[in-house]
Amino acid sequence: MTTIRPERLGLDKLGPPEKSGPEKYAPPDRRPPQKLSDVDQAAANAFEGEIRDFVRRDVAFLRRQRSETHPAGDPVTEDMNTLIPRVSGASTEEIDRVIRELESVRKSLDIAAERVSREIAGYASLSHAAMTAMKVIADSLTQWKRVPDKSDQRSVS
Repeated sequence: MTTIRPERLGLDKLGPPEKSGPEKYAPPDRRPPQKLSDVDQAAANAFEGEIRDFVRRDVAFLRRQRSETHPAGDPVTEDMNTLIPRVSGASTEEIDRVIRELESVRKSLDIAAERVSREIAGYASLSHAAMTAMKVIADSLTQWKRVPDKSDQRSVS
């Protein structure tokens, strides 16, 4: 298989290819750097090297400081021993808060259940009284219909 080289097409004489995509429309200060000069590259490498040295010294200092304050024992274990109570303490407090909240909801539900029970009992009592009153009224009406009217009998005779 043959490859097409840019020189053969004459593309190398046109200059750098035009950018496409978001880089083409990005403001100049947001575009990725083209290529650093040798001086800039050396300065960047030196700066990165200084950062690495600083981090190494800082980490070494922290390790030395930790070993001085905790001479015996494994530092990882001791860190875990201090971390576990903090994490579990926060979780325990949250669980206690949720339990208290659920207990208060339970109390309010019990109070609401008692109120609804009283209202249902009151409604049942009122309904029974209304049924009794309706029976009395219905009985009275049937008795009035059965009794012949005396004024009707006098006018017929």
